[in-house]
Amino acid sequence: MLSRLRYTFRETLDSFRRNATLTVAAIITAAISLLGVGLTFLSQHGFDNLLLKWEGGVEMIIFMRPDVTDDQRALIERNLDAQDQFIESWTYCDVDCSLEERDRVLAGEPGTADLLNADNIPTQYKAVPTEQTDVQLLRTVTEAFADGPGVFEVVFAEDQISLIEQLQSFFGFRLFLLSGFLLLAAVLLIWNTIRTAIFARRREIEVMKLVGATDWFIRIPFMLEGLLHGIIGGGLASLGLFIWNSQWTNGVEEFPDNSGFAALVVTDGYDKTVMLLMLGIGAVAGAIGSGIAASKFLDV
Repeated sequence: MLSRLRYTFRETLDSFRRNATLTVAAIITAAISLLGVGLTFLSQHGFDNLLLKWEGGVEMIIFMRPDVTDDQRALIERNLDAQDQFIESWTYCDVDCSLEERDRVLAGEPGTADLLNADNIPTQYKAVPTEQTDVQLLRTVTEAFADGPGVFEVVFAEDQISLIEQLQSFFGFRLFLLSGFLLLAAVLLIWNTIRTAIFARRREIEVMKLVGATDWFIRIPFMLEGLLHGIIGGGLASLGLFIWNSQWTNGVEEFPDNSGFAALVVTDGYDKTVMLLMLGIGAVAGAIGSGIAASKFLDV
């Protein structure tokens, strides 16, 4: 068993050396395509952060002052209930909820986030309008709540949500499409690399078959080679994604306050999950390319 493992890894490394140019090209192509996949996931997560406060159909948020009294809150809640022809439902986001939202929405502005704590952060009422409520009516309702007791600010979502969703759709679709084409190119390049390696060793493979070597015994080193192409490409892409996200995070900190880019920073560990996913996709792509090539061209 140990001798077979030594043979497998030795043959794989020898194949790397014999086809160095194709190997490097396959790894680089895989890395670039997987980096595109990773950037797509990160950008979509960043847009989700921007939409966090508008989840669940929320289109109006009433920010309450930190020193709001129970009586003032009770009055706002009675007014929300009284607007049932325009407001289908509402929820209250208390201090803990607001702090959790702060950590995601202001991830790229740690200085601003640190200024908001349990003593001064505004709490929120999030309202979902009824289906019959048009934009103008909701604007009127929003203006009515703006002068309420204890109200810090009322935010209307229609314009902001529309812009964010358009950007999310535009970048998401095109990045995924580009990444898909590049990943296909990586699979084809790995396939061609393994095919070339098999062709270069056709006489050796004939001799091995004559002395009783099975197809799987011959095939495994080639499949391992393609698998390593994908994994190494995924590793390089993960390193590139880490550097990219770090540079973006540091860069956003220098943007003006309230620039709108703070929530596009991913600092909640999601980038590590994406890196693991990239390694997995790379391994699968390498296995597919090498597996097809080894099966198709082994009969030499």
